[in-house]
Amino acid sequence: MESISVLMPRPTFPYLEEQLDGRFKLFRLWDNRTEIQFNNDSAIANSIRAVVVNSVDGADADLIGKYPNLEIVSCYGVGVDKIDTRKCADKGIRVTNTPDVLTDEAADLAIGLILALLRRLCVCDQYVRSGKWKRGNFNLTTKFSGKTVGILGLGRIGKAVAKRAEAFDCTICYHSRTVKPESKYRYHPSVVELASNCDILVVARSLTKETEHIINGEVMNALGPKGVLINVGRGKHVDEAELVCALLEGRLGGAALDVFQDEPNVPQPLFGLQNVVLTPHIGSATVETRTAMADIVIANLEAYFLGKPLLTPFL
Repeated sequence: MESISVLMPRPTFPYLEEQLDGRFKLFRLWDNRTEIQFNNDSAIANSIRAVVVNSVDGADADLIGKYPNLEIVSCYGVGVDKIDTRKCADKGIRVTNTPDVLTDEAADLAIGLILALLRRLCVCDQYVRSGKWKRGNFNLTTKFSGKTVGILGLGRIGKAVAKRAEAFDCTICYHSRTVKPESKYRYHPSVVELASNCDILVVARSLTKETEHIINGEVMNALGPKGVLINVGRGKHVDEAELVCALLEGRLGGAALDVFQDEPNVPQPLFGLQNVVLTPHIGSATVETRTAMADIVIANLEAYFLGKPLLTPFL
């Protein structure tokens, strides 16, 4: 397969690059020499048969349209909302992603964010480091055990979060596009009703046009001044301007966010709030999980070019 040209528009995990380089003819578009080659020799662009992207940058219509012989877009991540899947479908281009292997990692982080927010672990750390502990004990915090956890999106990650929360004796409820007949958890027919009936609202749903800003002011008001929001889904699920207002005005008790609307840009007012925990989109960011994701990308490409069924087809 060394003669098959594969393009990476952005750098990702070094292991993935190494594996692609050893199996295919890899072009790194962020390399100046590669960019010059593409600009001066249309035959190179015409040779590209596969593109490997991450779920943050994706592949828009413009990128897809540059490569007339593109056959497959392999996403190094589970989310494909940044990939123009409609254009891919129109052109007969296959799309794959890396579900399942990052489920546990994302669910672990969601629980970690809950604990960090309720027990104010980040603030406690700074309290000790700054020497303030010598002048008095830290203020009381809030327990996690026994709380009601509402989950928006009871898919792979949502179910994994629920399983972990049960170990803390939490009551679980959820909202999703449809009722899950096999689920023992209570279903709420709207996000507002879900927020009204939980202490902790966890966003773990995939992003679509319908779910953009699904966490709006009404939902935040329903969650209330003692409720907290945890987002391990996508940044665009949350109306960030409304979130800032709700936190500053005390209409929402707190928020822990791993994803943002315009990453890596984060609303400046959040930086000064102690009832907020912020992480840089690290839901799958462990060596073990990123390696497993890379292996799936490679396996999908090899399967496709050998004429075998794709391991994790999205389209």
